Amino acid sequence: MTTARILSGIKQTLHEGHAVKIDLSEASALTGSGDGIGGRTFFDNAFAALRFANPIRELSRVIPAAGSSVQFVAKTGNAANSTNPWLYAATPNTGSPNIATSIWQLPTRVVSASLPVRTAVMSDINYLNETIVEDMMLEFAQLEGASMILNNDQTGSSTTSTGSTNGLRGLNYYASGSAAYGSSGTAITDGIHTILTVSQNGAAFVYDDLVNMAKSFPAQYWNLPGCAWMMHPDTIHDLRQLKAASSGNASRLLAETGDDDGGAVNNIFGWPVIANPNMETVAAGKFTMYLANWPRFVTIADVEEMTVQAMEQSAPGFITLYAERRMVSTVRDPFAGVRLVGV
Repeated sequence: MTTARILSGIKQTLHEGHAVKIDLSEASALTGSGDGIGGRTFFDNAFAALRFANPIRELSRVIPAAGSSVQFVAKTGNAANSTNPWLYAATPNTGSPNIATSIWQLPTRVVSASLPVRTAVMSDINYLNETIVEDMMLEFAQLEGASMILNNDQTGSSTTSTGSTNGLRGLNYYASGSAAYGSSGTAITDGIHTILTVSQNGAAFVYDDLVNMAKSFPAQYWNLPGCAWMMHPDTIHDLRQLKAASSGNASRLLAETGDDDGGAVNNIFGWPVIANPNMETVAAGKFTMYLANWPRFVTIADVEEMTVQAMEQSAPGFITLYAERRMVSTVRDPFAGVRLVGV
């Protein structure tokens, strides 16, 4: 019937000399919907539920890289005469401390996935190919986001979902204390910097925990673009629930966030609040959060863009999609961020 309609339309346009619309929809004389008794199935475009990608990548410094490892170099120390710099004469090595460099080197890490898909399904379902690739990219972003915060790259573990010794160096596993560069060298144990850490000592989160974090955040970073709080959605929820009985300063928090549009805790003290589900909720009322100038605090080095390859000979009737992403992430400037930890 469809072929007859096409042939009829071709004859008509040849005879009349103008465009002819050919209706290829099938009409059924069957009663009811026709489902299962001769009707056709129309496939809507395939889709995947939206994943929570990697908020750190959105704010941090991202650079292209090549090779099996990436080395980072920080200039430290002072060049000026520490006793009296207001002189014409230049005296070498008189700074306090003197000029030096701190280096650390990290191997590139790979996250990969393979997915067999029936060729018939790929040809039948609309937009399936694009949906699979898009979702795999978001899945990789989700995995790297968890590894950048939760993974300990120094010890193996029975739980390798964040990578353990094959994963990235997680923010939560940098040392706590006064900000400082880690040991200098090319060993995997080098470059574990110390991040200035504020302890949440109370049984529940209070307004002054935010004040103490903001106070500890070095002022030279305050006005730079890219400053933001990063915390778990549950932490944001608890901040919105602060009441006079629990904090004594709930009204001050809402008044000082700068949320003129009514979006409570979209900003705190002028800096935006970014939700990140990888920020741990340590216990009831106990949280881990960061306040940082993220472009200086964290650097992500992408060895290459995500690679996707289709292999048609893996199994009869199937196409196997293989994808990988290689990268390195590190705290580049340990002075550019402050961490709150519930204890």
